Amino acid sequence: MRIKRALTVGVTLVALTAVVGCEDDGDGAAGTDKAAATPDRARTTAPADGDTAGGDTAGGGTTEQGFGGALPEASDTATLARYVDLYTSCKEVRTGDEYDANHDGSDTAWGSEEAADPSWGVQERAVCKDFTYPIALLTVSDMTKFQTAAKASGDEFAIGENIAVVPVGDEQVEALSNSELVFLSCDPDFAPPSGYRTEPALVDGCVLSDYWPS
Repeated sequence: MRIKRALTVGVTLVALTAVVGCEDDGDGAAGTDKAAATPDRARTTAPADGDTAGGDTAGGGTTEQGFGGALPEASDTATLARYVDLYTSCKEVRTGDEYDANHDGSDTAWGSEEAADPSWGVQERAVCKDFTYPIALLTVSDMTKFQTAAKASGDEFAIGENIAVVPVGDEQVEALSNSELVFLSCDPDFAPPSGYRTEPALVDGCVLSDYWPS
């Protein structure tokens, strides 16, 4: 997946779980805690033709997306790091600038240039490490801008309502696929196997899916 190119090129946690706790449990009832999502969460089928993602405008330039408009969100990268750490190791959290200043080109993390470009709508960038690879952690002030830039660049991300994560290794990708983050792809050839859920993203030509290609 294209997010692997990264190797080469205050809400509290309680508030986070309160937000993600509004996840639809499958029969319309709220109460599922996304932070406690199980690795074997059920896959649901794609929506029927004509179904669209939610389009209500939320604060801070972020627009409510698909998947019931209940994707995980966080207002700071520290909270996001704690969420990611529930699924794969996310330690040694540093600001993006601090990380970049202490790592050479062989160990770079996605977003050193993109985060400084207003067209991406990135509010804050941080980097954490698993045992081998860096993970870019992004809070996004305008998700429509972010997806537009992602479409233009061809990059793919794990995203929430106002957050994005750039895992690198296959183990990271596999681990985070068990979270309530979803996969953003603007690849016209992206075609998940049957049984996986796919919904329109905020930008034409992009989709969100619970299928994460390796």
